[in-house]
Amino acid sequence: MDNAQLVAALSDSTVLVAGAGAAGISAATYLAGIGTRVRLVDDRYSTPATVTLAGVQVPGSSIETALDAGFDDVELLVVSPGFAPTHPLPVTAAAAAVAVWGEVELAWQLDRAGLLGAPRTWLVVTGTNGKTTTTGMVEAIMSASGAAAAACGNYGLTVLDAMVGEPAGARVDVLCVELSSFQLHWAPSVHADAAVVLNVAEDHLDWHGSFAAYAADKALALQARVAVVGDDDAVAATLPIGPDSRRVGFTLNEPAPGQLGVRGGMLVDAAFGDVEVELIDAGAVRPAGPSGIADALAAAALARAVGVTPAQVAQGLRAYAPAAHRGEVVATADLGGVAVKFVDDSKATNPHAAMAALAGHDRVVLIAGGLLKGASVDELVTAHAHRLAGVVAIGRDRRVIVDTIARHAPEVPTVTVFTGDDGRVSVVEGTVLAQPAVEAPNQPVDPVRDPSSSQAVMTAAVEQAWRLAAASDAGAASEPVSAVLLAPAAASLDMFAGYGVRGDAFATAARSVVESARANR
Repeated sequence: MDNAQLVAALSDSTVLVAGAGAAGISAATYLAGIGTRVRLVDDRYSTPATVTLAGVQVPGSSIETALDAGFDDVELLVVSPGFAPTHPLPVTAAAAAVAVWGEVELAWQLDRAGLLGAPRTWLVVTGTNGKTTTTGMVEAIMSASGAAAAACGNYGLTVLDAMVGEPAGARVDVLCVELSSFQLHWAPSVHADAAVVLNVAEDHLDWHGSFAAYAADKALALQARVAVVGDDDAVAATLPIGPDSRRVGFTLNEPAPGQLGVRGGMLVDAAFGDVEVELIDAGAVRPAGPSGIADALAAAALARAVGVTPAQVAQGLRAYAPAAHRGEVVATADLGGVAVKFVDDSKATNPHAAMAALAGHDRVVLIAGGLLKGASVDELVTAHAHRLAGVVAIGRDRRVIVDTIARHAPEVPTVTVFTGDDGRVSVVEGTVLAQPAVEAPNQPVDPVRDPSSSQAVMTAAVEQAWRLAAASDAGAASEPVSAVLLAPAAASLDMFAGYGVRGDAFATAARSVVESARANR
C-alpha cells in the first residue's frame, strides 16, 4: 500500500517500533493511543520488559528476537535515528516489503493527512554544525512574530510530541525542526515550507558509509518550497535542491540578489522583497562571531520565507539566548592586564565545529580531544595554527591531535593529559608522547562508574591550559592570549556521559583555576 493508505489504516495495523529512546517512545505512545497493535523492541533489553504506552502494556524484547519472529504481521517499521541503513532490522523489513519510517516521517505523514488538525508550517534546519543554535533562533523569531512555534526534532521535543501538544497541552502551528542526517535519511518524504542546509563537513561517516551518502541525506532537506543554503560552504553551496524549490543563499559577505548577507555591519536581506532591507546590527547577534552571524542569517531566511517582517526578525534575534556549551564564557581571569575568557564550546563535537569556534578568537589555548570518529584534524590545525598559543589534548584520540600538531605546526606547544596505569592523572609535555605501555589502555571511561576520573583529567587539562597561556604572555607573543577554549573537535562519550557533562566539568575546573589565580596575586 502507498503512504496515504498506510496512514489511513494505522489504527488497524501492526507496527514494529525499534528503539525505546525519545523518538521510539513518542511514536509508540501515539500509535498505541489510536489503537495500533504496537511491538516495541530495543536491543538494550537483554530480557523481555514491559513499557506502559497510553495505558497499554506493550511487550519489549531484543531486536534479535524480533528478527527471528519475522515481519509477516507487520505493516510498518518505525526506526529510531540510530539505526543505520545497513542494520539488519531495516534491511530485513525492506526485503519483506515492509515500509520503514523514522518518527519524523511518521509525524510528517500524520500531519499531511490532517489527522492532528490542519497541517503545520515546517521550518527545517540541518547541517554539520550550528543546527541547534539556528533552530533556537528560528523559534525565537517565529515567537516574536506572534506564531505558536516550538523547537523540536533533534532538539527539544520530538516532532510528534510537539504536534500533539505535549507537554504544554496547546497546539503548535509552526514546527522549528532540527534534523540530523540520520533523521533525514528515514524521513525522505518531508517537503518543508522552508529548510536550510547550513554546512556539510565530515561527520558520522561510520553511520552513512561515505561522505557522499552523508551529503546526500543532508540534501534531502532541500526538497522544501524555499531551499536555503550556506553559500560560503563549498559542499552546501553545490547541493541539489528540489525541482519545484526556490533557492536562497546566505553569506558572511555582501549579498548578491537572492542572498542574505552582511553589509556595513548590518545583516541584510536581498532575497525576499523588491528591495534590500536591513535586519539587525551584526554586533547584536548572540553568540558573537562569524558562526553566530551565519546562523542568524540562516534563521532569518527561513522566517522571511514564511512572511515574517524584518522588525520581527530583529526582535526575535535580540531575544534569543544561546544554549549552554556553545561558546559560553564560564569564567574570566586577568593575565598581565588582559582579560582571559574560559570559553565552553563543548558542543563542538567535530573538527568543523571546532574550526568555527576558533574563528571567533584571535589567540587561544585550545583543549581538544575525545572520539574523532575517523575525522581528520589536519585542516583545523593548518587553518588556525596562527591562533594557537598552545594545545592540551585529552580523550581517546588525543594522540591524533598531538601528532597532527607535530606535522603541521610544531611551533605550537602541546600537553597531553590522561589517566595512567596507576589510575592517576598524568601529564606529558611536547609532541613526543610516552610509550603506550606507560599509559592506561585506551578504553572508554565509564561516566557513571568513574565520573571523578573524568573531572580530574579535565581539571588538569584546564590547569595546563592556563599555564600555557601564562607562558605565552611571558614570551611576549604577537597577540596576547584572550581565551582558554574548550572546543574538542570530538565526541565526548569516551570520558563523559555527554557533551554537556564535559562542558560542566570544564566550567568547574575553570572557576577553580580563576579562584587560585586570584588567591595567588
